[in-house]
Amino acid sequence: MTPARPLSPPGLGRRATPEGLRVVVVAETFRPAVNGVAGSVLRAVDHLAVRGHDPVVLAPSGQSYESACGARIPVVTVPSMRLPVYRHLPLARPGVDVTRALADLAPDVVHLASPAVLGAAAGRAARTLGIPSVAVFQTDLAAFARRYRVPGGTAAAWRALRAVHASADLTLAPSSSAAALLRRHGIGPVALWARGVDLVQFAPGRRDAWLRGQLAPNGELLVGVVARLAVEKRLELLAGVSRLPGVRLVVVGDGPCRGRLAQALPEAVFLGQRTGDGLARIVASLDLFVHPGPDETFCQAVQEALAAGVPAVVAASGGPLDLVRHGENGWLWAGQDPELLAAVVAGLRDDRLALRAAAARTRSSVEHRTWARVGDQLISHYGGVLARTPQVAPLRSA
Repeated sequence: MTPARPLSPPGLGRRATPEGLRVVVVAETFRPAVNGVAGSVLRAVDHLAVRGHDPVVLAPSGQSYESACGARIPVVTVPSMRLPVYRHLPLARPGVDVTRALADLAPDVVHLASPAVLGAAAGRAARTLGIPSVAVFQTDLAAFARRYRVPGGTAAAWRALRAVHASADLTLAPSSSAAALLRRHGIGPVALWARGVDLVQFAPGRRDAWLRGQLAPNGELLVGVVARLAVEKRLELLAGVSRLPGVRLVVVGDGPCRGRLAQALPEAVFLGQRTGDGLARIVASLDLFVHPGPDETFCQAVQEALAAGVPAVVAASGGPLDLVRHGENGWLWAGQDPELLAAVVAGLRDDRLALRAAAARTRSSVEHRTWARVGDQLISHYGGVLARTPQVAPLRSA
């Protein structure tokens, strides 16, 4: 484990108000991985620094870095391993003990981002040390267990999730659907904490006529999806969409299923992993965004498309239900029949007036969801757990 080092002068003990907090953000995955967990951690940490707090990242990979606001963010790493299916994704080794690391860092609050192996260890350590913690539910591990046929199935996954979240003082859910799911399986207390969207990066003004000409040279309806190319995203259900006359399907992302999907969607254009301005240009240049995955706890890609002025067709389940209003800024699909999904897209290809009307309502539907706003909500949640935690003796050493 990378040794922790003192980051600021000794503290005065646990504080009941969220001012100048040291927050250890425990990330199940982090840089160089590109995924929703790592992305939300980067955003949360940057906002904490902007607001004058003292964030530290505890993760299986990564190095200390300068955040978007110019603050130096320390990263403490733990022993890691790589799974055969995800060789590019370092994960914490089972059995890792982070008690000493947390004791040395002496945070005011511990933030468990999508806790599993490392998050479970950090939650136990925080409980032992008397440090309040919040656990952010971001990955539906039970759905993963079902789709990947993990031994024990969903029942074992929910037992593990209950054990992990039981160590936290509060569980934060990204959507109303996820909150209801957690409560139904005996996890609580639960509060809502959604995800923000970068309204500067994802904006209609990023639409690029030259790029559209390259991707849809004959004026086709440009339909796209941004996702990790993995089983749970069910991108193979877009085969019918990819074969529609007058439609060009583009797939942005990478993952273990890329080869199989290239065979299943031979008419689609695979653009690989894209980030930053390049991703923003692609998304804004679409006419329609589609996402067939039914197990999204939030689905940031849908929110980014809406911010860019692109209507979305999504499975009528999970997090997208908080984002897409049927017939207004997009359309809900029953989530099982790929022929019906293709028919919805074909109907929109032939009704550009309805598509343009929905596009005019997309950005206003998410423009209140800024990272600054949701970041302040996160700090408010920290304040809530701190206020309910008895004062303890100082943990920090000089």
